[in-house]
Amino acid sequence: MSELRQKAVALLARREHTRAELSRKLAPHGTHEEIDAVMNQLQASGLQSDERFAEAFLRSKGGRLGPARLRQTLRQKGVDSETVSAQIVAADLPDELLQAREVWLRKFGAAPADAKEWAKQARFLQTRGFSSGVIRRLLKGGGDVESDT
Repeated sequence: MSELRQKAVALLARREHTRAELSRKLAPHGTHEEIDAVMNQLQASGLQSDERFAEAFLRSKGGRLGPARLRQTLRQKGVDSETVSAQIVAADLPDELLQAREVWLRKFGAAPADAKEWAKQARFLQTRGFSSGVIRRLLKGGGDVESDT
């Protein structure tokens, strides 16, 4: 079991991991019971924390992804819904429309010229996790956030 703990600590030394990620990475090296015991030890000692993982993830990706994509990715990585919601509120992310405008300006910088270009820009923003209402407002105003407010 100490070898399993060492592997887990080595993984955590590189970057934060969720309990689910770490369990998956340790699966080939031990039984389910051994992994569970090691995970409980790591959580009790504060070496592994889903809250800390979510906080670090939001800090690094929060400026480039919309709220829907952030939520989805955190859930896929094994963070529970309550933790995700609490961390998104605590992260104090910028307004979704302003954030979408910043991402859109970096990628395109110019209003769509035709329907095909509009669809392309809308798809890009949608894959980044911005809501359809925000995308419509942004592209309808040609990137001018103040035009609709």
